[in-house]
Amino acid sequence: MATFNHPVVNLENKAAGSVELLAEVFKLEEVNNHLIWEAVRHHLARRRAGTAKTKDKSEVSGSGRKLWKQKGTGRARVGSIRSTLWKGGGTAHGPNPRCFDYAFPKRARRAALRNALSVKFASGQVLVVEDWTVDSHKTKALIATLGKIGVSGSALLVGTSEKAAMAAANNPKLATIESLGVNVYDLLKYDQVVFSKEAILALQEVVKP
Repeated sequence: MATFNHPVVNLENKAAGSVELLAEVFKLEEVNNHLIWEAVRHHLARRRAGTAKTKDKSEVSGSGRKLWKQKGTGRARVGSIRSTLWKGGGTAHGPNPRCFDYAFPKRARRAALRNALSVKFASGQVLVVEDWTVDSHKTKALIATLGKIGVSGSALLVGTSEKAAMAAANNPKLATIESLGVNVYDLLKYDQVVFSKEAILALQEVVKP
C-alpha cells in the first residue's frame, strides 16, 4: 500500500516529526459522495428516539355506545364518540414507538470513513499532535492551546487525555471522541479534526481496506 508522511506538532506548535499514513485511507483519488451521504443518513437514523405516540380509537377516553339510532333521525349515521372523525376521538394511522435503525454493512461504514477522511485531508482540515498532555482542565487554557496550533473554529479532538476532555466539555464548538468512535457525521460537522499521533494510527488500522 502507498504511504505518505504527515507532519506532527506538539501543543506548542513545534515540529515533532511525522506519522506514516496510508494513501488508501486518507488520500483517495475519487471520493464517493453518495456513500458519505448514506453513512450520515444511517448515523442520524440511529440517533432518533422513536418515541412519538398517538392514541388510536381503542385508546382514547370515551364510551363505545352508539350515540343515536342508525335510522330515522335524519342525521348522518354514527358509532362511537371515539371515532377518528370526531373532535377528541382517536388518531387514524398515527405514529407508534419504533426503531429507525437499519442495516448498514460494516464494510460500507469503513469505506465511508475513508472517503470522509480523504475529504478532510484534501481540505487541509486535519492536524496531528504528538499527544494531548495538558496541564489544566480549564476551558480557557485549552482554547489558548488550540489557538497555538491554528485551531480557531469548531474542532473534533480525537484521542484526548482526561483533562483535555474535561476542558472541551464546556465549549459547544469542541467535541472529544476516542479513535474507535470516529464517525462520518462528526468528521463533517466540525471545521477541523485534531488527532493525537496514537489515535490516527489506531483509526488507520481499523478502517484500512
